[in-house]
Amino acid sequence: MWKPNQFNFSRRPSTTVFIGHLALGGKNPVRVQSMANTDTNDIENSVAQCIRIVEAGGEIVRFTTQGIREAESIGKIHTLLHQQGYTVPMVADIHFNANAADVASRNVEKVRINPGNYIGSIKIGDNSDYTDLEFETEYQKIRARFIPFLNICKENNTAIRIGVNHGSLSERMMNRYGDTSRGMLESCMEFLHICKEQNFDSVVISMKTSNTVMMVQTVRLLVDELEQKDLHYPLHLGVTEAGDSEDGRIKSAVGIGALLIDGIGDTIRVSLSEEPEVEIPVGKILVEYIFQRENSKSIQAIESNKLSRYEYHRRQTYKVGNIGGENVPVVIASACGKHAIAPDYILCVDKVFSAYGEMFTIYNVHEINDLDADESEIKFLNLSFSDLNETIIDTLKKRTDTVILLQTIHDNGVGEQRAFFHTLFNADCTTPVIICRNYTENELQYLQIKAAADLGVLYIDGFGDGIFIVNIGTITVEEINSVAFGILQASRVRISKTEFISCPGCGRTMFKLQTVIANIKARTSHLKGLKIGIMGCIVNGPGEMADADYGYVGAGRGKVSLYKKKECLERNIPESEAVEKLIDIIKLNGDWHE
Repeated sequence: MWKPNQFNFSRRPSTTVFIGHLALGGKNPVRVQSMANTDTNDIENSVAQCIRIVEAGGEIVRFTTQGIREAESIGKIHTLLHQQGYTVPMVADIHFNANAADVASRNVEKVRINPGNYIGSIKIGDNSDYTDLEFETEYQKIRARFIPFLNICKENNTAIRIGVNHGSLSERMMNRYGDTSRGMLESCMEFLHICKEQNFDSVVISMKTSNTVMMVQTVRLLVDELEQKDLHYPLHLGVTEAGDSEDGRIKSAVGIGALLIDGIGDTIRVSLSEEPEVEIPVGKILVEYIFQRENSKSIQAIESNKLSRYEYHRRQTYKVGNIGGENVPVVIASACGKHAIAPDYILCVDKVFSAYGEMFTIYNVHEINDLDADESEIKFLNLSFSDLNETIIDTLKKRTDTVILLQTIHDNGVGEQRAFFHTLFNADCTTPVIICRNYTENELQYLQIKAAADLGVLYIDGFGDGIFIVNIGTITVEEINSVAFGILQASRVRISKTEFISCPGCGRTMFKLQTVIANIKARTSHLKGLKIGIMGCIVNGPGEMADADYGYVGAGRGKVSLYKKKECLERNIPESEAVEKLIDIIKLNGDWHE
């Protein structure tokens, strides 16, 4: 049974599934895909956008398919693309309409179905608990509808994706398992059980949420379940509603990157609230960067049995100053600047300066005995995994005034830094650790993606009391500082600004999503710590926004509904009034400040 290697890159073995002519899974490269945001019935614009995605390097393109008409339109798009020499596999994205799935499966290479809304509930409007009989009755209803669909897919060599979204779990699963990873897993497994029973193996699986920590832990849980059952379906990775610009890139790289580093994943989609062709380069940069560590030098360490890969528990450390203990992870910047968010410390040569002007010395491992003569509150000590031995660890365990600056130059820096933390765990050493990484990037997007992939997974694993990013290149110190705070926020360990949970848009979106996002950001970006969901439609909107404080959800052409948590406060209001009404709701609930 395969298990992720915590220290050395080892790719999960999966079966190969053909999406048309494209082989996915197995030893094939991780495929990078996107989803169109055009109206699927707008054939001309849909074809043009698909071509732009392909020319950007997209290997699979998905279209929303709300009903029979869209299922027929996607077939026309498919035909026109082939006539122009574009043979990219196409995917029909199905929500709520099993009949549309039947039609689409005859027209494209792959159909994505959402177990949460493939068929309606037998208990519509009834909030009472499901009895075992009712739970089983609904399963049999699913089975009776799903098997004919699988038979059509068999006849047409059509693959499927079982795409579970945290935001759209069925009432039945929510009732029994709650809003949890287990609910997502069970939702997936019963559809997989039917596929297995019907000898249908052309299956890809995804488990998506806008919460990066939950997304990573849920996929890890799924992989463990699949391995125990000797199932090896390829996996599609993505963070839903990641947003746009820097936040979208960092959040996607944190979630997707963490799993790719674990060796998990056969195809990815980076969901940005931008034009879909922009997603492709981001995905390709991420995949290429992760796989650079494939043949790196082996790291020898003992995995700690005190850690869980399925639940978040922050490593316990002692508190020294504002570092460690219950304090949020600190940010160190390499120089002063006009920072949008002030770093906690500034490093200059071999000194660290606090926000209050206090000066602390940085020591190297050969100077560890000099710590005793230093009377300052905090002693910073540069260490790497290769420095650790019993003498160093014993010295650290006797101190309560030292903070480690964890360095690495290993090709697989994540693996080496993980090995460092596991070694401290095994030795019951509680010294606070600031995770440091060095880069040589001249393009900001590359730094955002690489640093988020390297550092985010460590915070998701519960490691790290701070972050220090150094970049030798043309990127400004202000931009580097922004990336550091962005990684902590995306990893959900320190909230320092407004968080926008925004979908990428698709053919279901009834307003200009990018314009609305820009307007809402312009008005609310000063509301530190507030989470605002901006969703194009109701498919995942209310569900994914359960984690948000307020939500702006498309309800129809030119109409918007506004939410506080999961409660809808305003329904079907004109789009022209929606942003102002959203602000009014925030003010009425006491969450606004100037």
